[in-house]
Amino acid sequence: MADAVSSDPPVPQVLSEIQAGDGLSLSAAGRLFPAHRGNGTVDPSTVWRWARKGSKAPDGRLVRLEVCRVGGRWLTSRSALARFISALSAAAGSASNQPTPPAARTPTTRRKSSERATRELERRGA
Repeated sequence: MADAVSSDPPVPQVLSEIQAGDGLSLSAAGRLFPAHRGNGTVDPSTVWRWARKGSKAPDGRLVRLEVCRVGGRWLTSRSALARFISALSAAAGSASNQPTPPAARTPTTRRKSSERATRELERRGA
């Protein structure tokens, strides 16, 4: 019985950080960042949205802020915020290193290309 498997769910990393004293309320987390428009800071509802719905990275994947419910309130940590921002920034950096897709063809370009292909098929007897 030395190899017994624990049935307890794993403790989220953010919970360990909160227990270590690094817990932040969603409003405190929002105050760490400047507002997108004008003066002020990020609203707590924006931090909640980062946690519940996530934020889409340039590569298309969804990145969520780690939060943990403690009693009647939701908490996060500075480290969880750093991981969230890092994931979005890393995705943005890798997306900018990818080659840009070719520009969409205009209707005229598509028509001329199609006519050229038709002439080539006729010439080959297809």
